[in-house]
Parts: sequence; structure tokens; C-alpha cells
Amino acid sequence: MSPKKPPTKKFKGFTAEERAAMKEHIQELKGGKTEGEDVVLAKIAAMQEPDRALAKRVHAIVKANAPGLSPKLWYGMPAYANADGKVVCFFQDARKFKSRYATLGFNDKANLDDGSLWPVAFAVKGLTAAEEARIAALVKKAVS
Repeated sequence: MSPKKPPTKKFKGFTAEERAAMKEHIQELKGGKTEGEDVVLAKIAAMQEPDRALAKRVHAIVKANAPGLSPKLWYGMPAYANADGKVVCFFQDARKFKSRYATLGFNDKANLDDGSLWPVAFAVKGLTAAEEARIAALVKKAVS
């Protein structure tokens, strides 16, 4: 008797938001204007509240605590890259993928390793002084 196969989900394609992010990334790869603080600030200005305010604060925290990182767009999101152009961290507004919260994420270039398991993304719904201090510490560690 052969074992039954579990039912498989049929791939229905990418969501409109996923397709939009991929299109933005393709434009980035084709040499569209994606680097520099002015480009990142314009992207932040286009966000809706409260994510706009959160992104402004995250941007200021990253600039203050990791001045060696360069602002750029990455899949249409504000991101901060090392000297090699590799994204270390990024801010994803909640509306990007219809999420209930914004996200502060770190890529594998971030030096956040802590044993065999560590977080690389954080939900952001508000920023108190304590959360700002935690982000500052994470960003400093990420570039250490």
C-alpha cells in the first residue's frame, strides 16, 4: 500500500504588492535613481501616517548610529547599505504588503549573530525612547 500524499497548495501567482516590489527592484537594477538620502526621504514622504513618522525616526536613528551606511532604495523600501553596496537594514511600511505593522529588518550582512538563533526582523507599531534605544543598539551591533 502506498502512503497518501498530503494535499498540495496550487501556486496562484504573486500578489499585486509582490509584483510591484519586483518591478521596483528591476528599475533599481536597471540604474534608476535609487541611491542617496534625497531618494530615501522622498520615499518616506510618500508613505502614509503613522508609517511616515516611524520611517523618519528610523532613518534618523540609522544615520546617527551607523554613519557609514548609505541610504538607498531596495525593492522600493528605504534601506541602508554598507561600503560594498550590500543592504544591512531596511524599513518596510505596513502598506507595502498590506501588513498590520511596519517592519525593521536586517539582512545577512548585519552582524547580529547570537548563537544559533537570533531575530532579524522587528514589528514596529510605535517608537518610545526605549524602542529607539533598542534600534540604536541593534544598528550599532549590525555594523560592528
